[in-house]
Amino acid sequence: MTAVTRQRDTAEEATDAEVVGRVRRGDTDAYRTLVARYQDVLYRQALGMVGEADVAADLVQATLVNAYTQLDRLRDDSNYGGWVYRMCQNRCRDHLKSVRRRDVSLDESPPAALASPFAADAPMERRELRRALGAALQQLNDEHREAFILKHVEERSYDEMATLLGASVPALKMRVHRAREALRCALEEVL
Repeated sequence: MTAVTRQRDTAEEATDAEVVGRVRRGDTDAYRTLVARYQDVLYRQALGMVGEADVAADLVQATLVNAYTQLDRLRDDSNYGGWVYRMCQNRCRDHLKSVRRRDVSLDESPPAALASPFAADAPMERRELRRALGAALQQLNDEHREAFILKHVEERSYDEMATLLGASVPALKMRVHRAREALRCALEEVL
């Protein structure tokens, strides 16, 4: 095993706190470990929130760069994941607010994450249902959409969601419940 392979294996096994500590001590390459750990989950969350793949990728990249430059503001090195997740969440919310201010409708097209996974030969009903669900999801307020995506797309536990969102478990259960009810009502109107 080479030194580079050993270092890579060690970096992948290191806790977030250990990696953050190395970055703070000047090992800028160690930040790649954190990027590798979190970019996919951040992307899925951003895509679910904003509904556009390119925009979601840009928001995640900007979040990770900002997290690196703001690392000195992280109070608990072991909570890097929750901290960077909240940064991305806030960036997505800001983006959605700016889109709303420009009077661009979020309902014009369903989120790419919900509309594209089906092949062109999929039954028409299923594709229409997917579009309707995407449009209904975009109508939810940000808190309900985030909670729904974390619970039903990311399949996170309520405890994990509480850590990521900084909210209590009962509050998150209520958000998920309200999101489900709003989606059910929206889909009943369409279907």
